[in-house]
Amino acid sequence: MKKFRNIAAILVIICFVVIIASCTYYNINIGKVSKDTTLKEVTIEMGGIDSIATTLKDNDLIKNKTMFKVYVKLTGKTNLKAGVYELSENMGTKTIVNILEEGSKISPGEVQITFREGINIREIARLIEYNTNNSYEAVMALVSDNDYIDSLIDKYWFLTDNIKSNKIYYPLEGYLYPNTYCFSNKDVSIEEIFEKMLEEMDKQLTKYKNDIENNEYNIHELMTLSSIIELEVANQKDRKAVAGVFYNRLKSTSFPTLGSDATTYYASKIDDWSQVLSSKELNNCNNGYNTRCSSNAGLPVGPICNPSIESFKASLYPEEHNYYYFVNDCDGKLYLTKTQTEHNNIINKLKKENNWCT
Repeated sequence: MKKFRNIAAILVIICFVVIIASCTYYNINIGKVSKDTTLKEVTIEMGGIDSIATTLKDNDLIKNKTMFKVYVKLTGKTNLKAGVYELSENMGTKTIVNILEEGSKISPGEVQITFREGINIREIARLIEYNTNNSYEAVMALVSDNDYIDSLIDKYWFLTDNIKSNKIYYPLEGYLYPNTYCFSNKDVSIEEIFEKMLEEMDKQLTKYKNDIENNEYNIHELMTLSSIIELEVANQKDRKAVAGVFYNRLKSTSFPTLGSDATTYYASKIDDWSQVLSSKELNNCNNGYNTRCSSNAGLPVGPICNPSIESFKASLYPEEHNYYYFVNDCDGKLYLTKTQTEHNNIINKLKKENNWCT
């Protein structure tokens, strides 16, 4: 009798181990394939669960076809819809099934345009020309249309008459929020594209509207500083510190200019930063942008790119310190200094270490 009890106990343990192992295997195989968040466009054809599982496995979106089908049957989510989807390897079976059950929101011919942080109006115009049926020239003409600009100033609280200065190259520079946007097809109008970008900017800035209105600098000045920070600082964690450097210079009589190379490139309308600036370009002061010119004290006349919200927050909430210079090494490490001598010593040290990449 005792022998049978021992056998029964062993069988219970074996069953328990098998159940645990099966559950572990199941959970692992319905999990994320990887941490990659890159979206893949996948077409799910009309057909059964096996066909859908095959398509997903072929695109490395699920780990195991069998476990995918088991999950679908266990949850009863068998009404998966055909269509074009954007899915990634980090979603996992549960998320993917929920998306397929809800149905595709992507229409055939839909256009997706990514406007990355830090690009300027010229680059935006090139992207619009490449992805839609609009020309570069048409985009540039619209951003120079006074009536159109006036209509936008009337509509959006963050657009002010400051953007209409005759020294500003492009009135909407800085205010077109960088993001990925979807449009129904290539016939989308430039106005619709700009409206989406401005609506997103409105959404982002409204969160900080009270602090913006109570700041000693107006929205246009904050956006201008944000655009410089965006191009001057690679690491997001360093942006508030660099904002502090610029604020210290703005408030000091010893530093009449910001001395930003980014503004000098923009002033000469040079988008390729690998191009070495000539003495003529460095000393071109017949504009409102080049902050290496003593005639352009303080902030430039307007933004020099379309910054991220992180750069804007850095300009709104700068780090307080006593530094007036900054430089980065090739790894992006930030060095803050108080004097020109200290600044030059850091640069010389980095050059000797082959760690100077500016």
